[in-house]
Formats: sequence, structure tokens, C-alpha cells
Amino acid sequence: MADDTFRSVRVERVGDGRYVAHNASGATLPIGGEDFTPVELLLAAIGSCTATDADAAISRRVEPETFTVTVAGDKVQDESGNRMENLVVTFRVELPEGPEGDRARAVLPRAVRLSHERLCTVSRTVELGTPVKTVLED
Repeated sequence: MADDTFRSVRVERVGDGRYVAHNASGATLPIGGEDFTPVELLLAAIGSCTATDADAAISRRVEPETFTVTVAGDKVQDESGNRMENLVVTFRVELPEGPEGDRARAVLPRAVRLSHERLCTVSRTVELGTPVKTVLED
């Protein structure tokens, strides 16, 4: 039986300050240069994780007219090292008028809260402060 809990990506250098991330399904994502920085990818991971959770809850009821999640924060450098602080995830969701839109509006706050408190693996990992181990292979 395969381990369905294991996740990984491979990041390969493709040029000066430029990288490509590869996942198990063969998708690629350019990083650096004119593309996303690693910090922007962290913010995108938080936003897309919580967006996915909330969207699943509301789109079963109605298709949103607009659905945007913005993640912002401050990059700080001090004696503790570089990190992000003051992270804020902001949802802007417009739903159509009518009974389906009303039902979606009713579940949206709970969906966002549950994503933040339990479901979004990315933001939960950041908030809980999971240690990161670094290995240098021969």
C-alpha cells in the first residue's frame, strides 16, 4: 500500500537565480528571475490552500461572481534571521443574488474559519512552526 501522506517537490537550478520546481505528476513551476520568488510562493501556497477549502464549500451551492484571495505580510531581517511576519489572508468573494447565493454567503465565514483553524495544511504548518531539516548529500 502506497504512503498517501508523503509529499515532495524537486527544485532544479536552470540559470543564474532561476529555478524550476517539479512535482510527482510532472507539473513544473518557474521560480526566480521574472517569475515568483520563494517568499511569493509561500504566500501563494497559503492563499491557494485556504482558497481551495473555502471555494469547495461555496461552489457546491453557487458559482461565485468573483473570488480573490490576497495574502500579504512583512519580510523582516533581524537577529533571528529572515522571516515573514504579520501575515494576513484577505478574501474578496462576490456571490450572486438569490437563494443559492444566500446559502453560499451563509457558509462562507465558517468555511474560511475551518480552513484557517484546521484544514489548510500550509497555513497550519506555518502557524505551528514545523521544524525544517536540511541534508547535504555527497
